[in-house]
Amino acid sequence: MQLIVLLVTIFSSVFLYGCQDSKIEMKNEEKIKMNEAQNKDFQTATFASGCFWCAEAIFERVKGVYSIESGYTGGTIENPTYQQVSNGNTNHAEAIQLTFDSTEITYDELLEIFWKTHDPTTLNKQGADVGTQYRSAIFYHNEGQKQKAEYYKNELDKAGLWKDPIVTEIVPFKKFYKAEDYHQDYYENNPNQGYCAYVITPKIEKFEKIFNDKIKKD
Repeated sequence: MQLIVLLVTIFSSVFLYGCQDSKIEMKNEEKIKMNEAQNKDFQTATFASGCFWCAEAIFERVKGVYSIESGYTGGTIENPTYQQVSNGNTNHAEAIQLTFDSTEITYDELLEIFWKTHDPTTLNKQGADVGTQYRSAIFYHNEGQKQKAEYYKNELDKAGLWKDPIVTEIVPFKKFYKAEDYHQDYYENNPNQGYCAYVITPKIEKFEKIFNDKIKKD
């Protein structure tokens, strides 16, 4: 209930729309994977909220998030390509999958960020991005995640924060397919690209203003 009150308050004021380096990077990746395997506090979350470039750019700034990938999930074919998903015939959604330390950021807090960084009331659509691949969805990994997602969805609908009902799917996670390499860290690598500059940057600025206490510190 505390989350619902916080979200109501937020909505009342604003609406979110080189070889050596490679070796070091590999060591860091291996360390993260080792920590994920050994640390019981590391958990996985999978969200779809429109273009995965946007979602990735936001969640990689969240404290407690240690790894994140853009990819495809929820569909009917194995190893889909971006072109296949974009055609809308695979039923896959553009999604992000992240590993987080639950002692630093809770699943509840991740849900808060998820709900507030896209419009969960538009069916198969986010802004100018239209198609089932841009649908709003939560792919839960366990019963606890399912219960929390369903609870907050119901409470947010009751609170009437949006004029239309929430259409976010809450479905069991099955398999995640990592997107092509050029989609990973897309915003960080292409901040001046048109879509990044005019769509993603404003979203990041609003996210950082509202969720200042959840941003990673340098």
